[in-house]
Amino acid sequence: MADMSPKKHPMLLLNPEDRAETFNEVALGYSETEALGEAARCLNCKNMPCVSGCPVNIRIPDFIQLIKDKNFEGAYQKIAEASSLPAVCGRVCPQERQCESKCVRGIKGEPVGIGRLERFVADYHNNHVEDNRQPAPANGHKVAVIGSGPSGLTCAGELSKMGYDVTIFEALHIAGGVLVYGIPEFRLPKKTVQKEIDGLLKMGVKIQTNTVIGKTFTIDELMHEDGFEAVFIGSGAGLPKFMNIPGENLRGVYSANEFLTRINLMKAYRADSTTPIMHPMQTIVVGGGNVAMDAARCARRLGSHVTVVYRRTRAELPARHEEVEHAMEEGIEFAFLTNPISINGNENNAVVSVTCQKMELSEPDASGRARPVPVEGSEFDISADAVIMALGTSPNPLIKSTTQGLETQKWGGIVADENGATSLPGVFAGGDAVTGAATVILAMGAGKTAAKAIDEYIRNK
Repeated sequence: MADMSPKKHPMLLLNPEDRAETFNEVALGYSETEALGEAARCLNCKNMPCVSGCPVNIRIPDFIQLIKDKNFEGAYQKIAEASSLPAVCGRVCPQERQCESKCVRGIKGEPVGIGRLERFVADYHNNHVEDNRQPAPANGHKVAVIGSGPSGLTCAGELSKMGYDVTIFEALHIAGGVLVYGIPEFRLPKKTVQKEIDGLLKMGVKIQTNTVIGKTFTIDELMHEDGFEAVFIGSGAGLPKFMNIPGENLRGVYSANEFLTRINLMKAYRADSTTPIMHPMQTIVVGGGNVAMDAARCARRLGSHVTVVYRRTRAELPARHEEVEHAMEEGIEFAFLTNPISINGNENNAVVSVTCQKMELSEPDASGRARPVPVEGSEFDISADAVIMALGTSPNPLIKSTTQGLETQKWGGIVADENGATSLPGVFAGGDAVTGAATVILAMGAGKTAAKAIDEYIRNK
């Protein structure tokens, strides 16, 4: 019989005062008892509305039923049929806007904690079961995957299951893409990402790091000289955006990409790190998405007083509610209806303050959100010695500029159809390289779709 409690079972968190000084994981996950209790809230709907909200179509009621039966490994295997990265998705996917938004329990209360249950079974598997995956029988065909982020890892994993000889080419010295350089340790431990990557290696996927496609090799060279019959471009969107306001070239101004890469990938917060990064006293983070929350919480852990400046209200914040709540608990302040108009420096070209302007909301803009407009005469200064711009990213133009005939959007995204096919035969693309910055699970869905299309392309060629 279902547990009709209107609220999710709470998940244990580190104390806010303690966690604001450490990069240890904040959310500690469900115990077995808590997972069984939360699973009992699932009604096992026959039409499974939650599945329609999952970009990789996990059979959610099926895996939750296996939890109810205490078959935790079976639940993991059920998820793994559809997802290559269960432990990652259980931690960072915006379930509240996807699968959980379709849950009927959410009509009169809180939806079932699908993400928390996914994390529970993934962690159970990783802690109790030896990974004995083996390569599938080879089919004699080679595919190249550019980028080892969520779309690239998913595409490679799906193709390897079909017997393809897959090589991932990664520009950085560590595989994982945005999962390792963009998402902080306190949200997604790097050992969790590495565990998922190790599983792909056991399946026969090869990963070649320190390889920049467009410089080390071109796509033409991969296909015409190295024997790859198809290429998947999952290179993400790593080119940061700025506001183009005075003072953005001052010392102490970072893009969120640079700041988070130094923190997450290069461990700049450690005393023994060889990667320089300032430990600011007062930090302004501009933006309201998940990346802004990650940057703000990292700066807080460096000892800074942090203010997030956002030009709309809290109701319009695009970041996950959970991440905003965690940031507020950790002492991060928010200046809503506020927009920077200049960054001010001293005689050493170092940041000393940010001049802001108050905003008010008007009619909706093209995005459907209320349009912020400045309030005349409302300028004021906020003291700061560091400013982090978290305004979104676009794809790096390197692949476009070195691949003749590859059609792209004006803003830089690769043009691809619903199956990931681009304007070049045998070249497919997905994830942020096509859509611009989006979510991990949407990128995974694109990688999965493209893998199926690549298989059909090669078999029909």
